[in-house]
Amino acid sequence: MEIVVSKQTSRVEVTIVGLSGEVDGQNFQQVIDKARELYAAGARDFLVDMSSLTYISSAGLVAIHSIALLVRGEPLPDTESGWSAYRSMGKTREIGKQQHIKLSNPNEQIRGVLEMVGFDSAFEIFSNLDDAVRAF
Repeated sequence: MEIVVSKQTSRVEVTIVGLSGEVDGQNFQQVIDKARELYAAGARDFLVDMSSLTYISSAGLVAIHSIALLVRGEPLPDTESGWSAYRSMGKTREIGKQQHIKLSNPNEQIRGVLEMVGFDSAFEIFSNLDDAVRAF
């Protein structure tokens, strides 16, 4: 997995976190750590670009959920506690569409996973980067 960070400006500065390869239990913490680092440096609006992502596991979903919690100012789940971190994603779905994190360009398989776990009701999912940036 590789993480590439860039920025674009719409009405606000959007921090684009490009994920490539596979996000799974071996590397999902790197995504969370990078988001924390970016947030500490002032980033407040995140776009997760999935155009080069080939696979996402439940741990990868926890990473995306953790970014949503981070930008809402909520404590992050204890990723060492396994299923409880995964189950906490239900809270994000219940709150509705996230204002400060959006997803773009998931392939068909990943989009299916996002929909299966209800992330399509928690996150705006765009099919291209430009539309996603303009949505902020």
